[in-house]
Amino acid sequence: MTLTAPDREHLQRRTLTTLMAGQVVGYAAQASAVAVVALLASDLLGSDNAAGLPAAMSTLGAAVFAPLIARRALRGGRRKALWFGFAIGACGGLVAGLAGQSRSLLLLVAGMFLFGAGQASNLQSRFAATDLAAPERKARAISLVVWVATLGAVSGPALVALEDRWGTSLGLAPYVGPMLFGAVFFTVAAAVIARFLRPDPLVLAGGVDPAVRPGHPFTDVGRTVRAVWRYPRARLALSALIVSQVAMVGVMTMTPLHMKDHGHAELSGLVISLHVLGMFGLSPVIGTLADRYGRINMIRLGGLILALGTMAAVIAGYQPGLIFVGLFLLGLGWSIGVISGSALLTESVPAEIRVGAQGTGDLLMTGLSAVAAFGSGFVKESVGYHWLANLATTFAVLLVVAAIVATRLSKEEPAHAIA
Repeated sequence: MTLTAPDREHLQRRTLTTLMAGQVVGYAAQASAVAVVALLASDLLGSDNAAGLPAAMSTLGAAVFAPLIARRALRGGRRKALWFGFAIGACGGLVAGLAGQSRSLLLLVAGMFLFGAGQASNLQSRFAATDLAAPERKARAISLVVWVATLGAVSGPALVALEDRWGTSLGLAPYVGPMLFGAVFFTVAAAVIARFLRPDPLVLAGGVDPAVRPGHPFTDVGRTVRAVWRYPRARLALSALIVSQVAMVGVMTMTPLHMKDHGHAELSGLVISLHVLGMFGLSPVIGTLADRYGRINMIRLGGLILALGTMAAVIAGYQPGLIFVGLFLLGLGWSIGVISGSALLTESVPAEIRVGAQGTGDLLMTGLSAVAAFGSGFVKESVGYHWLANLATTFAVLLVVAAIVATRLSKEEPAHAIA
């Protein structure tokens, strides 16, 4: 189907509006559950040992479902794929709520794994924003979807107390109410996408291939990584996604405990709030800058800001003021890396592997961040928080170096790869 420029722009605006509406409720679901799942697990266990397991399983679920959702998009379009992920996530929320009511940790772990499918749809919504976007506006389209997620990420935890009181008033166990609301929010996100993401942007863009075999998508992950690795710009894009997410998650996860060690636990909530502001608050500006000055230049900047943020966290020592600065810069560096990296990945590979590359990128980003979250505690306990931050700084500096190298190598890429 051939679209005129005005028609394409109109459909792009409609697509962005739908995706942004889905993101608000989708991230409200995600944030509601994440805010209480460790408390629920601790209540079931009677201790804090392994209380982080359900949250880790949710991240693992997001990683596992990422290529499944990408393959579904390749075969039938974004609408069917995103709707599928949100629906599975809603089922996971129901299972997690049932787990809290029946006092079953095993059921809670299973429910949170399924819940991760909704998180995967939240992530892949940003790629749907690029399908109909003009080349010079792709980064801004991604940034708008990322930015509006702030509303859900903030409102979800803010509603937790009310949701919990509602649940207990109905005779439900503590923390079950927010899990059920998470399921409701994901259901609303699924309904929004199913009803309004029409016509499908990926179908209109010619990115759907119904002939794709219905085989297991993980058989294609290795092949996709090898194909993506042929293109320096795409390698840099993957590196930006992975480094930004891993550095942010590893340091952010241990910061409240680091502050507790030095008697500033009461300030940790404010620090994380400022960190979230850095992650989402300036997204539209970042997208505009990435479109204007180039993705690689912004990835260099993002790596530098990540390094400055982690260095500030180390230098802070006992000074909470520098922790505020460091965590804000960490969030800002993450935002630049993810927005610019997502746009660069989308435009740096041939059309036939683009959707698969997007799913594989999310698989690697979320999977390795789960490892970072799990391993950060061991690093902190073994050698200290400052070495955890130093490790993140090292990765950020390597990302800057990779961006400098990619600027030179990308000149030799085939023309179709960067169109």
